[in-house]
Amino acid sequence: MSKPDFETLTPSNIVAFLADIFERRGGEEYLGEPVTMAEHMLQGAHFAESAGEPEIIIVAALLHDIGHFTSEFGTFSMDDVEDRHHEEAGAEVLERFFPTLVTDCVRYHVAAKRYLCAARPEYFKRLSEASVHSLNLQGGPMSRGEIAEFEKNPNVKEIVKVRYYDDAGKRADLKTQPFSHYAPMVQRVVDAHCRSAA
Repeated sequence: MSKPDFETLTPSNIVAFLADIFERRGGEEYLGEPVTMAEHMLQGAHFAESAGEPEIIIVAALLHDIGHFTSEFGTFSMDDVEDRHHEEAGAEVLERFFPTLVTDCVRYHVAAKRYLCAARPEYFKRLSEASVHSLNLQGGPMSRGEIAEFEKNPNVKEIVKVRYYDDAGKRADLKTQPFSHYAPMVQRVVDAHCRSAA
């Protein structure tokens, strides 16, 4: 499949573009976990919505792993020996249409895992085998200097929160709403951002 032409994306078609990705590629395996890519991201949004989070956090949880679809590096597998930087790929596609809080949650959700493993050692016990494998490829727990730098991000609390929803979205037995349930919410976040940026 050829790489999508991201230059044709606009605030009026970005949600349809994302819906199409979920439809076409959502059934792909998610990193050796017992859920598909779409199930994983929809579960993250489900848990955020169930917790009464604001729409911007629900949308961030929904889209945090979109880079697995948009990255020219392809999807991670348990056979990988180097990181594929899906978080940066996803953030680059979204940053024209979404507020910094959303793109920070996408761009730094991997860093949040490294941060939590260093700052909250008990967090490591929550990680699945696949997540531990990817942690090793991503640099392992942060150093003290990296922790201090990460904590300077004004959205650090939200990034960590979305990381926890990311970790929760790996349940094979959980039924969620489809992407269409969240599409109006995603559009509202896009529209609000475009109005504020105008």
